[in-house]
Amino acid sequence: MDRHIPFETLHNFRDLGGYPAGTGLRVRPGLLFRSDSLGRLRPGTPDWDRFLALGIGTVVDLRHPWEAEAAGRVPRHDSFAYHNLSIEHRPYDQAAAAPDVDPGPFLSARYLEVAEDGVEEIAAALRLVAEARDGLVFHCASGKDRTGQLAALVLALLGVPDETIVEDYTLTELASRALLEDWRARNDGRTPLWPGFGRAPEAVMRLFLQALRDRHGSVEAYVTHALGLDAQALSAALRDRLLEPLPTAWPDPVHRRAAPEDAPLLVRLRDTAALWQLARGIDQWRPGEKDEAHFVDRMREGEVWLTHTGSGTAPVGAFELWWDDPAAWGPRPPDAGYIHRLMTVPHTAPPGTGRGMLAHAESRIAAAGRPYARLDCLSSNPRLRAYYEAAGYTVVGEQRAKDGGSGSPYAVTLLEKRLG
Repeated sequence: MDRHIPFETLHNFRDLGGYPAGTGLRVRPGLLFRSDSLGRLRPGTPDWDRFLALGIGTVVDLRHPWEAEAAGRVPRHDSFAYHNLSIEHRPYDQAAAAPDVDPGPFLSARYLEVAEDGVEEIAAALRLVAEARDGLVFHCASGKDRTGQLAALVLALLGVPDETIVEDYTLTELASRALLEDWRARNDGRTPLWPGFGRAPEAVMRLFLQALRDRHGSVEAYVTHALGLDAQALSAALRDRLLEPLPTAWPDPVHRRAAPEDAPLLVRLRDTAALWQLARGIDQWRPGEKDEAHFVDRMREGEVWLTHTGSGTAPVGAFELWWDDPAAWGPRPPDAGYIHRLMTVPHTAPPGTGRGMLAHAESRIAAAGRPYARLDCLSSNPRLRAYYEAAGYTVVGEQRAKDGGSGSPYAVTLLEKRLG
């Protein structure tokens, strides 16, 4: 369902495959990975077996040599080559930053320093990515900063749009809590002085990409003039190795009722969708707003559905179906079902998944003998309103002070569809 490959000891190991990269193309899954420190892996463990099963032939460690020596490097194995390329030349302590430091300007400035200081190592890393014959993983300590910078350069050269590069960066947010717990475990239970430690807000990568272009004109110009590489040839090599056509056929969707044990999965799916929105300037959802208890309550009081592309596959979407919604619609007779949290997995869900889930929700409402399907969206989100209108919903009003339980009322547009 999400890009994080589950390990017991690694928190931020992700597949970069599946991202769109120009018309009709995507990054090939299973070839390029990013991670936090692989020094936590130990031979003879399930994590080690899982790592070796990925078919990785090259490991690029972006940490300082003293970091690798102190915290450990990936164990040696004949199946892969190890390269230590320290792209950061001016170490800094994020945990000790002042509490009022804004992550966006602070981290993007550090990333620009790395881009200027580490040209030799960055160039070498890009050549390794382009020339690798098997899978390749690059990593630093948390898999966020140095790893995020190299990921951004590779994705940009592959033709992946900026908003997706920003989204990829922010997915570290799904691992932030575990990364913070690890830091506390290494530091006698203390809490970092800086509240931004381990976080990956979208502003950081957005500002870094803009600053890099302001200074060099484009990512390609940076690669050519600062790194001394042939950007056109490098991009062609990367595309030849890492891109593939988008799928043209998909299995029929399978819908199933969610059970309480699906609650962690639903939280993860919603937080991933929220990060996708924020990377595109859509302020509709934010990660962490809904916990497992929320989804269990919705299962008890209504219905929650998951959508898959075939039996046994990871979910590609989900939605909630309520049988009343007084917060948005006020007291009403039992004449409708209310659709909430319609969400699809970014870059994984087949085209039309959202429409298919809407149709399934509408069939459930009709089967209950109710003639209307209703939903709402933020009044400040015209893109989502247009999506629902294209699906046959009509705007019937506005609730200017909906209380969704957050303590901060907000305005929503009310939409309705007559069924049958």
